[in-house]
Amino acid sequence: MYSSELKVELMLRASKIQEKMKANGVDACLIAGNANLYYISDRVFRGYVYIEQQGEPIYFVIRPVGLKGTNVVYIRKPEQIAEELANRNIATPQKIGLELDWLTFNDAKRLSSVFPNSEVVNSTMVLKGARMVKTDLEVAKMREDGVHQTKAYSKVPELYKEGMTDLEFQIELERILRLEGSIGFARVSGHLMEINLGSVLNGENADSPTPFDFAVGGTGVNKSLPVGANGEVMRKGTTVMVDMNGNFNGHQTDITRVWRFGKVDEMAEKAHEVSRQILREMEKMGVPGCKVADMYNRAIEIVEQHGLADYFMGHTQKAAFIGHGVGIELNEMPVLTPRSKDVLEKNMTIAIEPKFVVPGVGAVGVENTYLVTNNGLENLTPFPEEMAEL
Repeated sequence: MYSSELKVELMLRASKIQEKMKANGVDACLIAGNANLYYISDRVFRGYVYIEQQGEPIYFVIRPVGLKGTNVVYIRKPEQIAEELANRNIATPQKIGLELDWLTFNDAKRLSSVFPNSEVVNSTMVLKGARMVKTDLEVAKMREDGVHQTKAYSKVPELYKEGMTDLEFQIELERILRLEGSIGFARVSGHLMEINLGSVLNGENADSPTPFDFAVGGTGVNKSLPVGANGEVMRKGTTVMVDMNGNFNGHQTDITRVWRFGKVDEMAEKAHEVSRQILREMEKMGVPGCKVADMYNRAIEIVEQHGLADYFMGHTQKAAFIGHGVGIELNEMPVLTPRSKDVLEKNMTIAIEPKFVVPGVGAVGVENTYLVTNNGLENLTPFPEEMAEL
């Protein structure tokens, strides 16, 4: 089923999950969510992965046909899992972990019935915690993402034509990203989070509240997906914020840059430079052992020193974070909030996005994806940060 190199990688990922299971007293996990299936098997399939605190995972596959391997077992329904475990003389776990934050009520009920004598616990945070610190192969994938994403962003100036709507502009960006190799899908965590290939936010639309937990909003073009570009013509004196997805290989990087149309208000220029100042500070602070909450609080200090608190992380509606983990999902752990208990670890990958919304002008600020190293944060998405003119 796998090359020897990939098998070693997947066993490393399994061991990370097993460490978190031991720390949380979970005897076994039954994994069903696509993000976690991809993490532990390097592919998405319909089915489940059963993993104990020790040993190799067992892959219970429903679809597609044709997957092979010592630990691949084809089933028609989850109830067959218990029979296969008994055939392998695998003891019933005292505590079985299910992704209760992800599963529907009926699915959780059905999977729980497979283990009638086990205590069912929520393994969502166990699995997210394992994925929070990346393996070397994952870091390499994200470096690759950063190269492709920034290459696509470099073509922004040639895409713009005067009189364009923000939606027309975004469509051209999507085309470039797909030609660059994007798989065309932004995998996000949580049932209440939805987005297409990303956001293009021009002018006042950036100040439009959205139901989703993004730093800046936008009404979108339809109430069924109320976020991002709304189809209005981009005009002089405003900014356009480009926050498009970078999923080229199953992992993702996150990068935001801003362009302006002619001259913009001095406050917008100032806020953009303060965003860059915050990033420089975060790059120095971001070493293993740094408290995530300290990073957030330091960012707030800088914002308040410049009198920009009213515009930080939104204006009409604000976001209570300045960044987030990124990887297989666009929004992973840790989340950079003032109440976070998380501490940075080497090989975490985080997107930091100190953004501002200036009424009448639009959104400004910079977002980069970083790798946590012993010397601080390494930028995986290096690209000019100045607010250039289109």
